[in-house]
Amino acid sequence: MLFNQAPDKVLTSAANISLLLLDVDGVLTDGKLYYSSSGEEIKAFSTLDGHGLKMLMRSGITVGIITGRKSPAVENRCKELGITILYQGQQDKLVALREILEQHNLQPEQVAYAGDDLPDLPVIRGVGLGFSVPNAHPTVRIEVAAIAEWPAGQGAVREICDFLLTAQKKGSDYLA
Repeated sequence: MLFNQAPDKVLTSAANISLLLLDVDGVLTDGKLYYSSSGEEIKAFSTLDGHGLKMLMRSGITVGIITGRKSPAVENRCKELGITILYQGQQDKLVALREILEQHNLQPEQVAYAGDDLPDLPVIRGVGLGFSVPNAHPTVRIEVAAIAEWPAGQGAVREICDFLLTAQKKGSDYLA
C-alpha cells in the first residue's frame, strides 16, 4: 500500500471503518469493457478480491457498491458475494453515498471508498478514508489516503480488504 497521508493517520482512520464502498469498473475490474458478439457486456472479477470482500463481511465490515454503469454481471457478482448495498447507474455518486449514510445510520468517517476516476472524487472527499488503484486518474491518486499496489481487477480490492482487517486487528482471524 502506498500512502499519501502519514501511515499512522491512515491506520487510525481505517480502524474506525464500518463500511467499504467500491466503484466497479477500474476497481473491481480492470476497467476494460468487454462485449460478446451479441452485444452483452461481460466483466471479469478477481477471486482474490471476492475472498477479501467475504473476509471483510465476516469480520463485521459491510461492503457496498456505487457504480456509474448498470450491468447484470455486477448484480450477479453482488448476489454471489452477499453484497446487498448496490447502487448502479449513478451519475451523481454523492447522492448515493448520502442515502447509504442515512439508511445505515453512519457518519462519513465510518466509511471508506475505493475509486479510480473523476466521478469518484465527490465520494472520496465525502468519506473518512479514500483508496485508489495504481492506474487511477492522477487527480484521484493525489486525493486518496492510500493507493493499492496490486492492479485493478487483479487483487487491488483484496489489498484494501487486508489493510482494513489488519488496521482493525482482525487480520489474524482471517489472514494466514
